[in-house]
Amino acid sequence: MQVTVTPCNESQKKVIPTDEDKLGFGRHFSDHMFMMNYNPDQGWHDARIVPFGPLTLSPASMVLHYGQEVFEGLKAYHGPDGSVRLFRQRDNFERLNRSCDRLVIPLVDVDVMCEATRQLVLLDQAWIPRSPGCSLYIRPTIVATDPFLGVAASQTYLCYIIIGPVGAYYPEGFNPVGIWASDEYVRAVRGGMGEAKTGGNYAGSLKAQMAARKAGYSQVLWLDALERKYIEEVGTMNIFFKINGTVITSPLTGSILPGITRDSVLRLLDHWQVPVDQRRLSIDEVLAAGRDGTLEEVFGSGTAAIVTPVKEIAYKDNKLSVGDGTTGPLAQRLYDSILALQYGTGDDPFGWSERIDN
Repeated sequence: MQVTVTPCNESQKKVIPTDEDKLGFGRHFSDHMFMMNYNPDQGWHDARIVPFGPLTLSPASMVLHYGQEVFEGLKAYHGPDGSVRLFRQRDNFERLNRSCDRLVIPLVDVDVMCEATRQLVLLDQAWIPRSPGCSLYIRPTIVATDPFLGVAASQTYLCYIIIGPVGAYYPEGFNPVGIWASDEYVRAVRGGMGEAKTGGNYAGSLKAQMAARKAGYSQVLWLDALERKYIEEVGTMNIFFKINGTVITSPLTGSILPGITRDSVLRLLDHWQVPVDQRRLSIDEVLAAGRDGTLEEVFGSGTAAIVTPVKEIAYKDNKLSVGDGTTGPLAQRLYDSILALQYGTGDDPFGWSERIDN
């Protein structure tokens, strides 16, 4: 499928932020966007890059009433050699298709999405930040567009990609954060939509997130929905615990997101021969490990923040300090290694970093 390009004119161009220390996350968007439509007769068609602008949707569009929507998140980087790079983009679009399957949305052609992303990023490459730790965030999204009020799968869809420069996801940057375990609210249950990247999962997390912030913590530590005792994930991240030399993380059993960065962490740990155990881990076991001194590190992983060390866990009346409150050596090594892979400055035995400006 050919991607047509309609460049914006001078009057449509925006001012590119110059103070990259104040980018924040998700606040700025580039001059162009990618769009593509679906209907049963033509399939996915009319792939195009156009000037960034508002979407035109019917007030009856099914996405607005029944939440049939999926999205992804990936990044582009300026390497120190001037190259433009993408990190594991095919893995992100393959995961997008898994989300589509769960939400009964027609699958997209991964090759088309990769080519569209390449063209869009190169067209707006002036928006890619140059400062260390900054990048160009890429947000592919698919929404149901049938103007119909009835609970069913839509017949028509809109796929679009927007991009914009970002800095650190958390105000703390790469510094340890505190997390708050919720014993009242749950994120997902097996058989539900927890493993799909869809807006409803995040809307359902807002109440607990507000409670966490009110208590002075950055993110919610989610427990399983049935027994309210086994750790699943943290806010926008997967979560890892290094206990007595072994890194433990929740298994992919259908209720947590199979993170691309999670997979990167696991494959790096295997490459380094660090012991890993993907198993159910209770909050009580974590508290006990904290008390007996075997809890060495806790860190989250995700596209937005890459790796985030954890300094404190709050659960009911318990406040557990992790180590001495500073970033642990394994979290630091993982952060540095993944960042080097993303910017193309380190050895890449996995072929994850793709130079797209050749």
